[in-house]
Amino acid sequence: MQIYLPIAELSLNVLLLLAMGGGVGFLSGLFGVGGGFLMTPLLILNGITPAVAVGTEANQIVASSVSGAIAHWRRKNVDVKMGCVLLVGGLIGSTLGVQIFKFLRGLGQIDLAISISYVIFLGIIGSLMLVESLRAMRRRKQVGGPRRKLHQHNWLHGLPFKMRFRRSKLYISALLPLGIGVFVGVLAAIMGVGGGFIMVPAMIYILGMPTAVVVGTSLFQIIFVTANVTFLQAWQNQTVDIVLSLILLIGGVVGAQIGTRASAALHGEQLRSLLAVMVLAVCAILGYRLVATPADLFTLVPVTGG
Repeated sequence: MQIYLPIAELSLNVLLLLAMGGGVGFLSGLFGVGGGFLMTPLLILNGITPAVAVGTEANQIVASSVSGAIAHWRRKNVDVKMGCVLLVGGLIGSTLGVQIFKFLRGLGQIDLAISISYVIFLGIIGSLMLVESLRAMRRRKQVGGPRRKLHQHNWLHGLPFKMRFRRSKLYISALLPLGIGVFVGVLAAIMGVGGGFIMVPAMIYILGMPTAVVVGTSLFQIIFVTANVTFLQAWQNQTVDIVLSLILLIGGVVGAQIGTRASAALHGEQLRSLLAVMVLAVCAILGYRLVATPADLFTLVPVTGG
């Protein structure tokens, strides 16, 4: 069953889009990520232009994140205070990111910028997460071995404006989560992601939050950051396809609930290692597309202007 997508200007199978939304929603609830790091490449691989894929995916992330965050809220796995600090930074960063997106699109370089950003960040984050999670699993198997802290204190933890986050059992500078929020907000606008694939490891390894709390808190702030990105992309860049986003939204809401229940059956180290493998797989596919010879060596487009 084909349906025409007005902004993307092509027709795609509805069942395929529902399956994609459900699968990414499942990952959202399972890992505490928005899922955009996977959905945006999937949309691009199905013929949707990167600019439209980025703008539309931000809208779908809102729905799947709401569904997942509600489930984690019921389990009391959301640090609202930490989420609000991250949110302030995320709103600043996402607003700035949309302006950068608009500038690069005007130069005609936005598609290349999106692909390169994915390869760089997914490769770095995926590799670091995989190495650390494998080390954590090995330490867990060593019975009677010395226990090590998941994070080490450094000069970042000596920054001013300290706040106490009781749910996460932390007393750290508010500048840390604020800065992380700004950085992730910029990526959310340029890459069409919720930023969870960077937010989750940053909250674990830099802030030192418990893994169980990280997932729910990450989804909480992703809701509002991606909502801001969706509004700004639709207003300034006109790259949000409502028909496409609604179909992905339906599948995402259902999938997120299933993923949240599945996350309770896995240990934190297992969740991180699975997420790392998935991130590296997407990185490899996009990296190959950057260097492979395209099917069409050139395209013809109408020239406008004087």
